[in-house]
Amino acid sequence: MQAITGRSQEIRLLNEIIASQEAELLAIYGRRRVGKTYLIRNAYKAQLVFSVTGIKNAPLRMQLENFTLTLATAFALPSTVEVPDSWLKAFRMLIQALETRADTAPQVIFIDEFPWFDTPRSGFLAAFDHFWNSWVSQQPHIKVVICGSAASWMIRNVVRNKGGLHNRITRRIRLLPFNLREAEQYLHSRGIHFDRFQLLQLFMVTGGIPHYLKEVQRGESVAQAIGRSCFTKDGLLREEFDNLYASLFDKADKHIAIVKTLANKPSGLTRNELMDALRARSGGTFSKTLSELQESGFIDVFPAFGKTSQQSLYKLMDEFSLFYLKYVDGSQPKGESAWLAKSNSPSWLAWRGLAFERICIRHLPQLKKALGIEGVYSEESTWRIAATENNGEGAQIDLVIDRMDRCIHLVEIKFTEDVFQLSKDQAAQLDRKRRLFMAHTGTRKTVFTTLLTTYGAATNAHYLNTVHSQIAMEALFA
Repeated sequence: MQAITGRSQEIRLLNEIIASQEAELLAIYGRRRVGKTYLIRNAYKAQLVFSVTGIKNAPLRMQLENFTLTLATAFALPSTVEVPDSWLKAFRMLIQALETRADTAPQVIFIDEFPWFDTPRSGFLAAFDHFWNSWVSQQPHIKVVICGSAASWMIRNVVRNKGGLHNRITRRIRLLPFNLREAEQYLHSRGIHFDRFQLLQLFMVTGGIPHYLKEVQRGESVAQAIGRSCFTKDGLLREEFDNLYASLFDKADKHIAIVKTLANKPSGLTRNELMDALRARSGGTFSKTLSELQESGFIDVFPAFGKTSQQSLYKLMDEFSLFYLKYVDGSQPKGESAWLAKSNSPSWLAWRGLAFERICIRHLPQLKKALGIEGVYSEESTWRIAATENNGEGAQIDLVIDRMDRCIHLVEIKFTEDVFQLSKDQAAQLDRKRRLFMAHTGTRKTVFTTLLTTYGAATNAHYLNTVHSQIAMEALFA
């Protein structure tokens, strides 16, 4: 098997589980194709004694047969072993098989696509709960891993629910897409070496999803890879959007409606604005849908500096969804050459700036490190003032870093193909934003203007009179 790229924090936790002197129940969840199964099977390949995967939309009998056949293969049981008629009996068979092993070294049981086993009236969860309580919890060498892409089920039964499996889980991993450094390392492991400007643009489409990055072929440019994956008839990502949400959420139409609405509002919407746009009613269903999208990493909530939580902005942060809805949805598969032409269009050049802002916000730890404040507690937010609130003079700051040591960074993000040259007018705009922010928030903290660009900013006179610090894209790869 191949080595694992990145995932250092997750591997550290997985090693702690193996070293633990107690029985462990790990829940790992995350979106489709983020690498959950790959991580467990590779990290635990030496300890894995039983691994079984649920079958989507399969009836109880088929799930039990799948479990039994997998068990027979793993423990060399007779091929004529009888398929049990209940999950209680199935887990009893697993206990008996494990008891035949005299070895007390750590042993991992991996139940992949765990939610798919929980068919209606199957008794699966109750039987699993009994399996854990009556036997596994008393076996310090046994480590059970449950994994699922069905985000709504995992969030309902594992993450948010105070009953069900919630009280049984000893460890939890929410597996997120690769960051820029991990994406670069992954591509290098496959012999693919893009310059970081190209890699940023690939990230704007794939969002660091390992399976999407795997689609890139050696010897092609980023534009060619995007064209082949998204704009050819059999491209991997042409049908991915609908499959992605359908695999994650029950009744995914509500989730997709929110995603499409936020895709049209890059600056974000408050909860009330979002409900108005969808003509939705406030309540448990709407809150649950928002929570599931946020927990799955598709959307995020950004506090509005100095405002109540009602003014917080919901933003769509999933790069693939944003790109798909902007350029792929409803398009004809005209071939990769069609994207090669479009990748130089004014539309794409402008869209890259918004995509770069989202990527920067996703890499806040790297930004703080570049500013030398990684050890300083801070709160991140947005700030905006409508023209109607300020005599026709509006302003917006997409990233405010409010430090505990009484300093604030107003971060201005610019995506350019060369060193950024701050003009007189741009410097005046930055000064105006800073003055408006200080006047309308009433802050007594020291306020810095920080530029975040691709290739850095030239320190001309306008820069020296306006900007206090700068960060280049290289910092995002730290």
